[in-house]
Amino acid sequence: MSALPLTGKSALVTGGARRIGRAIALALAQAGADVAITFRTSQEAAAEAVAASMALGRSALAIPCDVRSEPEVREAIRQTVATFGRLDILVNNAAFFETAPLESLTLERWDAVFETNVRGPFLVSREALPHLRRTQGRIVHIGSLGGEHAWTGHAHYAASKAALHSLTRSMAKAFAPEVTVNCVAPGWIDLGEDRREDEAANAGRFAERTPMRRNGTEDDVAQSVLFFATGPSFITGQILTVDGGLGLV
Repeated sequence: MSALPLTGKSALVTGGARRIGRAIALALAQAGADVAITFRTSQEAAAEAVAASMALGRSALAIPCDVRSEPEVREAIRQTVATFGRLDILVNNAAFFETAPLESLTLERWDAVFETNVRGPFLVSREALPHLRRTQGRIVHIGSLGGEHAWTGHAHYAASKAALHSLTRSMAKAFAPEVTVNCVAPGWIDLGEDRREDEAANAGRFAERTPMRRNGTEDDVAQSVLFFATGPSFITGQILTVDGGLGLV
């Protein structure tokens, strides 16, 4: 029987305790990778995600880390490499999402979104880069359909994801040829029981609008990340929209 594609490799998933981040971490573990996740407040969920990864026969750890903090990011990278001896895959998933009218958006809310959604991936990628270069590693950012299309009710979030998409392309050029950098940009993702009240109210409406006649799932995103983690190293600087065709409407 052939080895799993990520056997002997290690991955770090920011914001990997819950929701899409947890699904990504488990998909990487199922593919053979040892997995570290970061969390900020979801300590219990992080412990459960680690246990689920270990149940697959992998080494795993959870690291408290605010991706906006340079010292905490450095410590998270240090712990990951100290535990696994290497770093092959970085998934920048940690993000901040909220709804706010653009005309009354405060500077504080604008900055809070950009600090997590753009500065965070920049910091984590920069600190991980020396280790990823040693392993011919992969970086995968989690963007958004909002980074490609105007979302007036989430303008600061959409603008931050557009910046992340641009950062993906810049990193791909700067970090080549040793490291690939790509981005998965989900559309409407149905998080089931873990979805917010506003998400539950809109789920049916978005499914009707989507050409594939359903909403996306956490696994749709996780499998897309897995493609970039295991696919050809000649693919870099790409934004993969995972939206069932919603962006075509």
